[in-house]
Amino acid sequence: MLNALENRAGSGDSLGGDGDFGVIDSHQHFWQFDPVRDSWINEDMRVIQKDFLPENLYLLLQENGVAGTVIVQSDQSEEENAFQLANAASADFVKGIVGWVDLQADNVEERLQYYSGFAKMKGFRHVLQGETNRALMLKPAFKRGISLLEKYGFTYDILIFPDQLGYSLELAKNFPNQRFVVDHVAKPGIKAGQIADWKRAMHDIAQCQNVCCKISGMVTEADWKLWKKEDLLPYIDLVVEAFGTKRIMFGSDWPVCLVAASYKQWLDLLRDYFAGFTHTERADFFSGNATRFYNL
Repeated sequence: MLNALENRAGSGDSLGGDGDFGVIDSHQHFWQFDPVRDSWINEDMRVIQKDFLPENLYLLLQENGVAGTVIVQSDQSEEENAFQLANAASADFVKGIVGWVDLQADNVEERLQYYSGFAKMKGFRHVLQGETNRALMLKPAFKRGISLLEKYGFTYDILIFPDQLGYSLELAKNFPNQRFVVDHVAKPGIKAGQIADWKRAMHDIAQCQNVCCKISGMVTEADWKLWKKEDLLPYIDLVVEAFGTKRIMFGSDWPVCLVAASYKQWLDLLRDYFAGFTHTERADFFSGNATRFYNL
């Protein structure tokens, strides 16, 4: 049904409206809400305690001039991969998927080889931010899994809190040819104005040319009800300064962002921020960098 709607509206690429490039949203989610599996979506987040599927996002993309998206896993299971592959098959606007595999499993290469058969499966991530072992990514078994990603052309999304940036730096240095991207600018404590330690660590990891950064997920680290643009600007400034305009990309974090901002609010904030940049810089941030990183 959704592909039929897209066909009547034109191809997915025709949705873009930023000059001669269409925006690529490098980070969004779909789920069928399960209160047990999705217990991280607590009562404070009840606005997203429901299903979010391709048909719920399609019109938002049209309204906001977004040409395509990358789905990112929100459940650590291979059932999640099958679910997202089905969503991608039903929606041409989905250009790629970041899934999940057990990187520490003995059969991880077999699973990577299997997923290499799906054109829209672009990479993987693990919810490192929630691990008791803050340095899990440096365990030999985990690093063995990471070492196999490049062979199959897969990327890796680093989902962490700021206390794990040092470990992430070591990981990135160990695999200089592996493409990494830091999700949600590593989730600094924007609400509390925590910036100094995060700033130093972000500058350090940005020295690794194989690491990119998604400017995404920021409103949910700010005061959900009272945040204002000025609260976010020092963090955006730092990321742009540290990574440059060739290694940053737009992500909405929809529907998680809805606890604090609409899709349009977040996209408009960044369109306003980058309005004074060159056309090439804007095209890279809103489209080109994600397209190249994920090989969309």
